[in-house]
Amino acid sequence: MPHIPLDPNLPGITGLLNYRQDTALPIRQLTQILLRGESTLTEGERELIATVVSQGNQCNFCCNAHTAAADALLGESTTTEMVKNDPENAPVSQKMKHLLQIARNVQADARTVSAELVDKARQAGATDLELHDTVLIAALFCLYNKYVDGLASVTPTEPAFYNRLANILKTSGYLPSEDRYASLNKS
Repeated sequence: MPHIPLDPNLPGITGLLNYRQDTALPIRQLTQILLRGESTLTEGERELIATVVSQGNQCNFCCNAHTAAADALLGESTTTEMVKNDPENAPVSQKMKHLLQIARNVQADARTVSAELVDKARQAGATDLELHDTVLIAALFCLYNKYVDGLASVTPTEPAFYNRLANILKTSGYLPSEDRYASLNKS
């Protein structure tokens, strides 16, 4: 049960963002820029970063939501599962493997992002902007994970909910709209 009164039809981060829309707007805008804005990383790759950070923080809502979003953007689910459970053999580029390791280090203890990790990513083709955005996405999702779990937001268990949310994130991104979550309550 959430620690504050939230709309029961808006679980996870959705209810929290709805609760305080003035603080939600700048967070949503930053998320839109980082996950859907111009980048040399694909939208699916950026969702993978959100996924591994949320998994590392054991935030079930965010991990499920961003796993589903990455799957929707990648058009398959094998990559996401392997990135989470067998990262060395995941079907992503060496550059992405290094960026995902940096994201995991940010999640666990950002001070462990070493020059060696950064150099390996650069040697695999990572740009300074990709390094910057990886760290910022990882830090942002640490905030989201702690926001969701710190206020004990409701976490749905049915995959259909996350698939509906992933479709919203894939087609509409992260910015608010009047009917943004209308499709979440369908069974």
